[in-house]
Amino acid sequence: MNEMYDMSIVTHNYGVIGILLAVFTNLVMLYNAKEIRKYKREMRIFTPISSLGIGIIIFTGVVMMAAKHLEFSVENIIMIVFAVAFILLEVKRAKTLKYLDPTVENVLEIFRPFALKILVAEIVLTLSISAWMWI
Repeated sequence: MNEMYDMSIVTHNYGVIGILLAVFTNLVMLYNAKEIRKYKREMRIFTPISSLGIGIIIFTGVVMMAAKHLEFSVENIIMIVFAVAFILLEVKRAKTLKYLDPTVENVLEIFRPFALKILVAEIVLTLSISAWMWI
């Protein structure tokens, strides 16, 4: 049981690093985007990959909770709330991107500040819970 718990902690930490890399990759893709159609296509490919990262974090968190006999500590509840908030932010960003009209002029320039706010919120969310748990 201890081996499973220790492995879940390591995998959980790598998942958090992976999520941060995915968000930073999203930022780079957003800044480098020149055309909305190409950006939407890239995001259709990349969004499931970044969603896998949050899935890894949630799965390893569940494994760790099971190893601790499903004890709901304050830390676990806060991590669940943060995971739900992260998922909602991603859904809001993806849904807005999905319904952008590519025929509208400068639609990418209108979307970019909105997406930037969400990506920065995701970074702050991830770093804040990570700092709190690693300290």
